Amino acid sequence: MDPINVTERLGRWSAGRGPLYALLAAGLRRLIDDGDLSPGATLPPDRALATALAVGRSTVVSAYDLLHDEGRIVRRQGSGTRVAGTPRADRPGTTSEPMFLDLLEPRSDVISLACAAPDRPPSELTESYAAILPALAATTDDIGYYPSGHPVLRSAVAEYYRGRAVPTDPAQILVTTGGQQALSLLARAYLRAGDRVLVEAPTYPGALEAFREEAAVLAGLPPGLEGFAAAVRDQRPALAYVIPTFQNPTGSVLSTLARRRLAETAAIEGVPLIDDEVLAELGFPGHETPPPLATFADTVITIGSLSKSVWGGLRVGWIRAPAPVVTKLARLRAVHDLGGNLPAQLAAAELLSRLDGLLRGQAPERARRHDHLRAELARRLPDWETPAVEGGQTLWVRLPHGDGASFAQAALRHRVSILAGSGLDPTGGSESYLRIHFLHPLETLSVAVERLAEAWRTYRPPARPTTAPPALAI
Repeated sequence: MDPINVTERLGRWSAGRGPLYALLAAGLRRLIDDGDLSPGATLPPDRALATALAVGRSTVVSAYDLLHDEGRIVRRQGSGTRVAGTPRADRPGTTSEPMFLDLLEPRSDVISLACAAPDRPPSELTESYAAILPALAATTDDIGYYPSGHPVLRSAVAEYYRGRAVPTDPAQILVTTGGQQALSLLARAYLRAGDRVLVEAPTYPGALEAFREEAAVLAGLPPGLEGFAAAVRDQRPALAYVIPTFQNPTGSVLSTLARRRLAETAAIEGVPLIDDEVLAELGFPGHETPPPLATFADTVITIGSLSKSVWGGLRVGWIRAPAPVVTKLARLRAVHDLGGNLPAQLAAAELLSRLDGLLRGQAPERARRHDHLRAELARRLPDWETPAVEGGQTLWVRLPHGDGASFAQAALRHRVSILAGSGLDPTGGSESYLRIHFLHPLETLSVAVERLAEAWRTYRPPARPTTAPPALAI
């Protein structure tokens, strides 16, 4: 592609904070993700693009290296640099990732094992909405804009944490439109282009996308942020992100001792640490919810949500953080949407007092579906490694050969959508893994595994392993 053409498409790419290479990578990433640079498109050589942009060649090289590490571009000696993926005659109207297609272009004939969330609202949610109707009808002199969240819900969430032995004031709570908005606000507040973020490898790809949106550089550590102290000393990150309970996607649970060490190290080193607790209370019967990291250091930033525990359509989440942080985040949120859905917040406040009983009632069925999916996989696909988990919503499956990205395409042809592990790992690893959820009814899970087995029988790995661009999963 002509470097002048790319320069024109980039626009004012350098108008931001941070090193030029990170800003350039962010601009190219946006063009790729928006489809302006299509799969297979050839990018200008390093020197040619550097000349067109009036920057040093090292700036372009570093930007290309960053995008290559993310899987968005491919660089080969003798064949240049191109956008990752297979060239298409027609530019697709939406992303090709299974997660997005499930939401944007749902197909009734495809069983989704990629998007993990309850498929129907529980009766308790309906009852909560009914309970708040009199108060809603009596509301006067209230325009309904609460960037920090409605005081009733902020107080209910604070009480929820006090019930878990974490002293919390309502001023420490910011209500968000689900956990994903919480991540986006935190990324915007803490990161600038080129900042380093310590994350688990693999991890929740929605977090990776939120951090990349701010042109951050991701550094992967094993689940639980193993080696955190040394990484902090060596890399001086601006932020760290961890899912200590039912880690997404591996399902692992961090020990209490490891939680204490992680939280205390972050506090001592002055590194903002995000504890993603969205899945924390989805344990199977007999499993006690571990303490949040804020138990050991009040500087920890905790994310919670009702979208996974109650229903995906209930877009209510929150951030628990020091009050000054909440104030800063509320100002950021006010610019975007002035505050969330008020009836949903009132219903969520009513529901929180009954959440523990609701989740205990649902736990046996989640465990039964987990056991059934593992049994079906063991029967029809005995070569696949499917470790059991103690809660959460997903299994982290290892294929005996091939790679998850190419098999996900084969599975989709057999009418099952799954999530390839490569999109969840910022280090470029996890190519041989899949993430699949077990939230469907037993009969649906059986049909899904039957289709996966059919896809596996005809699957032939590509000569070269494919690397899919990171995908947002819920």
